[in-house]
Parts: sequence; C-alpha cells; structure tokens
Amino acid sequence: MGAVAELAERLRSGAVSSRDLVDASLLRAEATASLNAFVCLDPDGARAAAAQADDERARGIDRGPLHGVPVAIKDNLHVAGLPTSCASRILAGFVPRADATAVARLRAAGAVFIGKTNLDEFAMGSSTEHSAFGPVRNPLDEERVAGGSSGGSAAAVAAGVVPVALGSDTGGSVRQPAAFCGVVGLRPSWGSVSRSGLVAFASSLDQVGPIAADVDSAQLVLEVLAGPDPADATATRSLGPAAEPGRIGLITQLADAVPPAGRSVLDRAVAALGGAEPVSLPSTRFAAPAYYVLASAEAASNLARFDGVRYGARVPEDSLAAMIRSTRSQGFGREVQRRILLGNFVLSAGHRDAYYRRGLAARDRLRSEFDVLFRRVDLLISLTAPETAFPVGSRPDPVAMYRSDLLTIPAALAGLPAVSVPVPGSGLPWGVQIMGPAGADRSVLAAARRLEAALG
Repeated sequence: MGAVAELAERLRSGAVSSRDLVDASLLRAEATASLNAFVCLDPDGARAAAAQADDERARGIDRGPLHGVPVAIKDNLHVAGLPTSCASRILAGFVPRADATAVARLRAAGAVFIGKTNLDEFAMGSSTEHSAFGPVRNPLDEERVAGGSSGGSAAAVAAGVVPVALGSDTGGSVRQPAAFCGVVGLRPSWGSVSRSGLVAFASSLDQVGPIAADVDSAQLVLEVLAGPDPADATATRSLGPAAEPGRIGLITQLADAVPPAGRSVLDRAVAALGGAEPVSLPSTRFAAPAYYVLASAEAASNLARFDGVRYGARVPEDSLAAMIRSTRSQGFGREVQRRILLGNFVLSAGHRDAYYRRGLAARDRLRSEFDVLFRRVDLLISLTAPETAFPVGSRPDPVAMYRSDLLTIPAALAGLPAVSVPVPGSGLPWGVQIMGPAGADRSVLAAARRLEAALG
C-alpha cells in the first residue's frame, strides 16, 4: 500500500483528521524552509479545505483516496486565488481566477493544496537554479541541487512535506528531479493528461505528471488526472490496460552514456526485473540537439505574449518599443532569454530548414525507431540521469547543464510514458527509468511497481 493510500485509510478510520495532516505538512514546510521548495504557502486556504474534508467525511461523503490529503502544486499550474509566477519576475502579481484542469480534478477528488512549489523559470532548466526565488536545495544534501525543472515538487515530497506533488515534464523535468531526490516521478503519455491551465513552455512536449513517495501513489494521482478535456483538444489518449511486465529492452546507446557507478545501478535494476535484451536506438544521438531546437522554437513562440501589453508585468518607458524591450529584458532571466534567442534564430528566414525542420525530421525518425523496438519488446529500461545530484553552482556552462537530460529526452520527444524509480544504496540515489509505448502507462507503472518491490 502506498503512502497516499495509507493516509486515506487513517483518515477513513478516524485515526487522523485532514486538519492534522495539513498542520503537520505546514509545520514540516516551515522546518525545511532552507530547501526553498515553495514559492508560496496557503495555510488559511489549506486549513479551510481540510476542515471541509473532515466535515464531508463525518457526513459520509468520501471523494476517494485523495480526500483530505495534502498536495503541492508546481508554480506553472494555475490554482485559483494563488499567484502563478512560473518563478519569473515578469509574472509578478498575476493571480489566476480558475484552476488548471489537472488541479481542478485533484480538487474535485478532495485533495488539499498547501502551496505552490519552486521551479526553473518557465520550467526551463535542469537544476531549479534558474528561478527568480533562488535555487531549490536537495533534502538529502543541501549543498546539492534538487534537479529541475520541478525541483520544488521533488524536494517537497522527498522532505516529507507532502506525499505527492504535481510537476510538469517537457524534456525530463519530473523524472530527473525525482531521481536526484530519491522519489518516484511519472511522465504520462503525451495527450493523456490535459495541459489546460499549464503555462506553456513547449506545447508539443509539455506534460503534467505526479512526483510521489512511491509508485502506487503516483498511479493513484494519474488515474485522477487522466481523461479527455474540452479545454484541451490534445487530451485524447487512454492509459491502456495494466499488463504485467513482459519483454524488456536495454537501450545500448543510453546504457553506454553513463559512468561505471551508474552502469552498476542499472545492471542491478535489470537483474531485479529478471533481465533485459540489449536493443539499439541509433537516433538517440540526435535527440538532445533536436529537443533543444524544437523546445526553444516553441518557447520563443509561447513566450512572445509576455510583453507588458497582453500579459505580464510592465516596465514604463517613453515608447511602446522601449517598454516591450525593457519589460522582457528585466522580466526574463538569462536562461529564458537564451532559449528565446535560440528559438527565434532557428525559426528565422535562412535557418528554418537547417535547424527547425531538421529537428522535426529527427523527432520523426526517433519515433519510428521506437515503434520498431516496441514490436520486439514490451518496455525499455535505462537510468533516468547520467549522474546523481551535483553541487549547487557547479554548472555555469549551459551546454554541460543540458547534458543532464540526455536520458530523459528521447521518451519526451516521442511522447512516451516514462517513470523514474529510485534505487536505494550508499550515497546519493540514482533513478532507473522505465519507458513504454504511447498509451501503455499502466503497464509502465506495473513494471515500476515490480522494480520498487524488488529493490526494497
């Protein structure tokens, strides 16, 4: 039984109240404030929602296993009445009037939101150091990063503030911080969870997903989140049946990209699952360059609206052009500016064919290779990241930082479900990633559950 299910049982039996759980979460958030996992807490709202959950339960109303359970939300998802900042100065003071669909579904299931978690600005980063609120620190070693971009959500779960939190995964932003913090991170199939109310980074890649203390809790949240949404025409894919793990493939190119310590961890996970067949995915060598071309192009388009006229804060100037220039220069951080510039470059006349269209072709080729592999094996396995959590401030070179996503990007480009499961041991944790065909989310989680049980 997972952490969320255990809390649900305690709530149903009357051993604990939702108000007790919320008070404990808020105290824990306060005690771990040095992690900088939250950009805002909502004690009054959380306590009111907890009181409502307790009252409903006393009247025989049971909304399910999330009813009265504290949850944290990444601050690029709208929660009505709470600020959405995307960890950026340009959104200072913005408060949405409506929930994101994913948030609304958790609210309908009785979840209690205690606050919004820190992230890399507009979800662009792999360490949650690119935040207007400062970096998130790893609960296992505060001198190290929590990963990114959903570092605040991963740190909140790993520190025991909440049993589950929502994040978003564009190229690995749920799975990599989960691996760094020793928790479970799930990227659902693209199109299985609505993106309505998620502030867009790269629309063809963004996906909302849970970070949780265990696989059962992650699946429980996924079952609440998934399903069609009239507000998102792309939310059409089902989660598929829960088939037991069958043939597993080990992608040799991804296995060869990790150091000996990581390969030892991967071999242990493969053995725990009963072995894996080596398979080849040649286009992985194009995955990271294609991702950073396509994601940056979509980011440049999506963030064009934040200009001080339509959206975002405004820096007063004498002319419209000067106002837009000053607003964007002062409102966006360096990493966001870097990606906007790169995106506009690859979309510009004279460069679109050389970069953007080649990136699209590389993604199509990668998807085709995955399709061929999934006719031979049922699931694929790799490490989640080629390293464990690195020290805060140790990666000033953006290209070196981008390498943190080498192992998570292929599944993101292909729109596949992928889950990171922590591997316990001496020192900092590693994460092992299990991937499946699009729409095979429940099968991926079944394998993850088996691996979790085998590794203890």
